[in-house]
Amino acid sequence: RIPLIRFKSIKKQLKEKGELEEFWRNHHPDVFARRYLHCFPADIALSVGTASERLYDYMHVSTVLVMQSLGLIIVLRQGFFPAHFKSNLCNFFCVGVHQKFKSFKSDSYEHGGEAFSLQYGSGQLLGIAGKDTLQISNISIKGQDFGESVFEPGTTFVLAHFDGVLGLGYPSLAVGNALPVFDSIMNQNLVEEPIFSFYLKRGDDTENGGELILGGIDHSLYKGSIHWVPVTEKSYWQIHMNNIKIQGRVAFCSHGCEAIVDSGTSLITGPSSQIRRLQEYIGASPLNTGEFLVDCRRLSSLPRISFTIGHREYKLTAEQYIVKSIDDQTFCMSGFQSLDIPTRTGSLWILGDVFMSAFYCIFDRGNDRVGFAKAV
Repeated sequence: RIPLIRFKSIKKQLKEKGELEEFWRNHHPDVFARRYLHCFPADIALSVGTASERLYDYMHVSTVLVMQSLGLIIVLRQGFFPAHFKSNLCNFFCVGVHQKFKSFKSDSYEHGGEAFSLQYGSGQLLGIAGKDTLQISNISIKGQDFGESVFEPGTTFVLAHFDGVLGLGYPSLAVGNALPVFDSIMNQNLVEEPIFSFYLKRGDDTENGGELILGGIDHSLYKGSIHWVPVTEKSYWQIHMNNIKIQGRVAFCSHGCEAIVDSGTSLITGPSSQIRRLQEYIGASPLNTGEFLVDCRRLSSLPRISFTIGHREYKLTAEQYIVKSIDDQTFCMSGFQSLDIPTRTGSLWILGDVFMSAFYCIFDRGNDRVGFAKAV
């Protein structure tokens, strides 16, 4: 049982300082490429093992776990490279108030010697691979593959409160032969069952972000029954959605579509053309910051939005899909965001924290399925 903590996201920090619009301009992929790509060692930057990840997602991250053994704050992703942490070797490009992994202080560290890069929406992260004993709560994982980042793109990771990313996806997403953390946990028989579950607490007025349970389910955190759906592709935790309804009528994904369940994505994302229409349905107005504003006084009149998964409807009320930001005054932001992720079967949706905070979510590697139950 691992407690999750909540903090201000990068986006919220920048917004409070009035610097969000400038950040978006400077981190457009074309601008970023001109500014930073010349910094990479030309002989390895484009030839090492690569994996893709959306840098945009980390702008919204606000729920993390703390790894006491390393003194690091870690973001959890249902996918991605097994794990990567800021390295003590990363000096000039890893500025900011961050803890770094110090391999020279570990007796169990094994230097992998292989370089890797992770391709982000606006640049590349460059690092070196290694192995070490990873301690998560009371679980000690021996010989865990991970990456030490020695170059990180732009200022996103400088501004972030977290020091690394831990992936909980399938081995197919890993770079090279690196083994994901939960695969190592299963192989070393460190949990009773090959499952993990998330309970995400809603609201940003508390540091309590919920909890992650490795190897079990907390039956006190949901009501009713757990309903299971199969994983359709063993990479991210990808499932099939039958449709998306607004006030009981099918509005999107009418012929079925694919979705990823991901705790590292704060909002619910979908194809741009469909999200634009959805924002119109709920009367959300675009801002220059990339957000969509909703009149807080209208929440009681906004429609229910249902995601039909495994022929069962998972309904969200406006109070659940609208994100309230309380500063000097209360703002209501749409919990939906455009993000185009094309695949051979169509564009993917991501069911992020806005969805996961309404439902207790169980990820079952033993049976390759995802379970949902109504969160308490």
